Amino acid sequence: MTKTKTKTNTFSSVWDAITDTPEQAANLQARAELMRQIAAIIKAKDWKQADAATHCGVTQPRMNDLLRGRVSRFSLDALVNIATALGRRVHVELEVA
Repeated sequence: MTKTKTKTNTFSSVWDAITDTPEQAANLQARAELMRQIAAIIKAKDWKQADAATHCGVTQPRMNDLLRGRVSRFSLDALVNIATALGRRVHVELEVA
């Protein structure tokens, strides 16, 4: 019986593990963070999905996608627009990698 070696990859984040480039990983991470913050605002206001959708200027199915964390369905532009509709200003900060 022959033993085979399995190479284990190590990644600094889940985003690095599921994307091909650091740029894609950074984009996914930024979108996920915006989505988390938007969802927290909606939860704090105790809005139902339909109410949140109305306040954010999107459809209820779109709000459902956001609240379920479907990152791939949102661009940074769309998330900035949603945050702005909630009366928030998005601030971007760069960190040394």
